[in-house]
Amino acid sequence: MLTCGRFLSSSPSLSPLRNLNLSLLRRPHLHLLSSATAAATAAAATAVEPDPKGGAAKPQWKAAIDFKWIRENTDTVAANIRNRNSTANLDLVLQLYDEYLALQKEVERLRAERNAVANKMKGKLEPSVRQALVEEGKNLKEGLIALEEDLVQLTDKLQLEAQSIPNTTHPDVPVGDEESSVVRKEVGSQRNFNFTIRDHLQLGKELELFDFDAAAEVSGSKFYYLKNEAVLLEMALVNWAITEVSKKGFTPLITPEIVRSSVVEKCGFQPRAQNTQVYSIDNSDQCLIGTAEIPVGGIHMDSILPDSDLPRKYVAYSHCFRTEAGAAGAATRGLYRVHQFSKVEMFVFCRPEESDKCHEELITIEEDLYASLGLHFKTLDMATGDLGAPAYRKFDIEAWMPGLDRYGEISSASNCTDYQSRRLGIRFRPSPADPPPTNTKKAKGSSGPTQFVHTLNATAVAVPRLIICILENFQEEDGSVVIPEPLRPFMGGLGVLSPKTK
Repeated sequence: MLTCGRFLSSSPSLSPLRNLNLSLLRRPHLHLLSSATAAATAAAATAVEPDPKGGAAKPQWKAAIDFKWIRENTDTVAANIRNRNSTANLDLVLQLYDEYLALQKEVERLRAERNAVANKMKGKLEPSVRQALVEEGKNLKEGLIALEEDLVQLTDKLQLEAQSIPNTTHPDVPVGDEESSVVRKEVGSQRNFNFTIRDHLQLGKELELFDFDAAAEVSGSKFYYLKNEAVLLEMALVNWAITEVSKKGFTPLITPEIVRSSVVEKCGFQPRAQNTQVYSIDNSDQCLIGTAEIPVGGIHMDSILPDSDLPRKYVAYSHCFRTEAGAAGAATRGLYRVHQFSKVEMFVFCRPEESDKCHEELITIEEDLYASLGLHFKTLDMATGDLGAPAYRKFDIEAWMPGLDRYGEISSASNCTDYQSRRLGIRFRPSPADPPPTNTKKAKGSSGPTQFVHTLNATAVAVPRLIICILENFQEEDGSVVIPEPLRPFMGGLGVLSPKTK
């Protein structure tokens, strides 16, 4: 999305840089921090380090932002920020960038003058002339040191502000809030029941599948125990999804579930913002993951992938941990919104020209998986106001949940283009279109420039949501639940969950 340029101004008004807003400094005792979808809301939430000299806050990491492109496409960037309801301050970014360019030009001028003075001193000179040049060189050096310090501080502030700008948006994405999202596909239809429908909580109680009460005593609200056949059902969903997706050329992974805060941020999540979805580990630089997208995204951090290895596809299993800050109401009862759950995630690293095609591949895999289970669902092209900062385009799948009497999101598939790779430092070196002539000697480092890969992620299985769908859609009048055929081989052949006899 974006690549670093130059900046600053030689005016004495640069001194306020040494008194940057304290909100940019690291806050030491935060426990719970903020979510991926809010990634564009505050540059101040990015991990920063206070300057030991009391100057500007320093970012712990820097994205490769193309400031020149932003300045040349100001109207487009501004409209994108508005359409996505982002709080990024484009005017401030542009102001800081102009100041950077001016100050950098002044620094380069002083360096040239310093070098010119040094060259003059190489010849035979009168003592008085040499002494004058020594004084001039000393003054230039002192002035240059001061400007270079201002340049570093201004660069850091510019970086922090610019990192809050969201990704660009696919031209076909509908503009507006979530209600403006467009249905791109619908599969199946709502089942007609000739008996009173039970929701998954009632079914789970009668089938002895869950224990929310004991979990609340042990861990707090929004936690649960899975029991009996529910354990088999979770394992079946995970193994089935990994098996099916692996057939498509995806490499299976089990990921770390604790990662560095900087990796969380580079993926577009904000562990230090308000109402965060991220659990942060106190007195450390680590967080619990909210999705395997984070550790898989970081697996090739700061590396150059061989062009021949792209696209590189992973299917990853992990537990996920989310604070669910602000979530309340009947729509979040039971398994629908919980603090800990299992998920199988797909992730792709690809060439830029392949990312739209890979996005379609991911959503097709999701649709085929859920259709094979017999679910009724619709796929939506999500509107700009519902896109997280990293997403260029996002497709959501919402399945019918008859016990809840509504559609509920069961997966999403996002194309993040180079938003994450510019932060994670993941590149590839394109293969030359034509081999060089055989009589041409290949110079060192002449293998061609690198490019940032594109990254995509998609949910294969979010276990609790699919358990809801299976229980509520395939329930029978006697309280039993029919297991979809694709899952039965992964449940030891079990085809029906029956109420326990007393």
